[in-house]
Amino acid sequence: MTKPWMLVLAMSLAATSAPIHAQTKTTTKTHKKTKASSELEEQLRAMRETESRMQVQINELRQQLADRDAKLTGAAQVVQDARAQAAQATAKTAEISETVQQEDDRVKDLQGQINTLGVTDAAAVKTVADDQKKMATAVESPATLHYKGVEITPIGFFAAESTYRTRSLNSDINTPFNATLFPGAAQAHTSEFNFTGRQSRIGALVTGSLPWAKLGGYFEADFLSAGATSNENQSNSYTLRQRQIFGQALFTGGLSVYGGQMWSLVTETKTGVDPRTEVLPQTPDAAYHVGFSWARQPGVRIAQKLGIATYAMSLEESEYIFSANNANPNFFFGAPGVSGGVFNAFNGNYSNNVAPDVIVKASFDPKFGHFEVGGIARFFRDRHYLGYGLGVNGAGTTVPNGNGTNDTKIGGGFFANAHVPMTKYFTLGAHLMQGDGVGRYGTSTLPDITVHPDGTLAPIRSSQGLLSLEFHPAPKLDLFGYAGGEYAQRTVYRDPVSGKLVGYAPITANVAGCNTEYTPTSNTGYAPGIANNCAASTRALLEGSAGFAYRFYQGPKGRLQYSMMYSYLDRAAWTGTIGSGTGAPKGTNNMVFTSFRYYIP
Repeated sequence: MTKPWMLVLAMSLAATSAPIHAQTKTTTKTHKKTKASSELEEQLRAMRETESRMQVQINELRQQLADRDAKLTGAAQVVQDARAQAAQATAKTAEISETVQQEDDRVKDLQGQINTLGVTDAAAVKTVADDQKKMATAVESPATLHYKGVEITPIGFFAAESTYRTRSLNSDINTPFNATLFPGAAQAHTSEFNFTGRQSRIGALVTGSLPWAKLGGYFEADFLSAGATSNENQSNSYTLRQRQIFGQALFTGGLSVYGGQMWSLVTETKTGVDPRTEVLPQTPDAAYHVGFSWARQPGVRIAQKLGIATYAMSLEESEYIFSANNANPNFFFGAPGVSGGVFNAFNGNYSNNVAPDVIVKASFDPKFGHFEVGGIARFFRDRHYLGYGLGVNGAGTTVPNGNGTNDTKIGGGFFANAHVPMTKYFTLGAHLMQGDGVGRYGTSTLPDITVHPDGTLAPIRSSQGLLSLEFHPAPKLDLFGYAGGEYAQRTVYRDPVSGKLVGYAPITANVAGCNTEYTPTSNTGYAPGIANNCAASTRALLEGSAGFAYRFYQGPKGRLQYSMMYSYLDRAAWTGTIGSGTGAPKGTNNMVFTSFRYYIP
């Protein structure tokens, strides 16, 4: 701030010095010098006074500036203090706000705990009431019975069923498909209607748990068996028969072992390969449906579950179904049962099995369905006699004694099963089996084997297939349709000695009488005419069915269900001779089944 005042002082000095310099140049006299000196002194004095006054003013200005700077410094300190106080106030406000929020959260948490305690108390009261109700229910109506550490679960249903066939087969609720009559049989011209309750079922599941396994056993039986005195004249007394009876061990690592009589491993299951989960056609017919592959027989099964896959193998009881035309009497592979061995000695033939049937299967359960593939190996043994030497017309025999020889043929095939939910309402199923010597695993029980002219056995190639469609339009209603077929291949060999054709379905078989109705064979009323000259062999069986099942009630008190089904059955034979020509006999049947059942819970 001193620079302006110094500038003023310099200008004043310059202004005063100019006249002085001029005066010294114009005068030389002494009195003038004296006067000039006085004037100069006066000016200097005046300048000193002026300078003194200016210095005072400068000092005052400096003081003012110093005062102002001091005030500004104080103001800056005040502002800084104010800012610090404001920051402290802001921090305090945030702290107070956080504290308030925490207190509010604590209040809400306490309120939630109070509400939860109220709900918990109510839930606890309800839980106690439910437990009491469950205990009362378990005591008064238990789902399982407890006995010495095991649980016993009864199973079964009570059935009232009926069968109507346009061509009589003299059969109950189960249909002997391969016995479908050709027109030459007198009964092919009469119908039949039968009521029955024999498919009613009883049984039980027994289970016991261990830390490393679940043990169990299962039994079920019905009355579709006839004793020597069974009839329907008055008491309708039929015998109880074993359907399934087996034991099981289900280990924690996914390994399962089963032993006893159960459904064959070729039968499709819902998941995995576990018995009691079989997928059966919903038909009231106890023989199920043409094209469906199955058996119930004794065996041993082992299975291992790995992820979505289950791998299994079983050894199962074997039996041969045989059929042949023009066979030579130079072989055997079985004999009638012996009563002392508790086989059926009156109407049963049993094969001398060399080994059990061996079945393997892989089952897969992805999210979109269930799929199975498998294979079967069978072993057919007979004893045949060399040097048979029959005559040209097959009359007489020169088969020597003492030269019998055993011979074993191997048969087998593959099978596949699948069921896929197409939508929430539709389920599509497919079943296929094909091989040599696997006819007995089809519903129609077509033959497994025939015979060569030399007496050795020959497996017959066969195929089985079933397509199923099940529709579930409502929780209580099921609609279903099935189309299935079974086929047995012509298997024939020429006898080198007699020249005749030997085996299954030779084209030289006489079928001339298959379409001609014959008169009764006696006057008892129970001897309808039987088609003579009808040596026809089945080529294919076809069946189509449609029906429904309606559940009036299904709940903790059991299930009450009514079902009805219509089936059309077609049996086509291989071509044979009719006089100088040939022909292929054909038999058909229309069947209607009804079923009214109550299932125990």
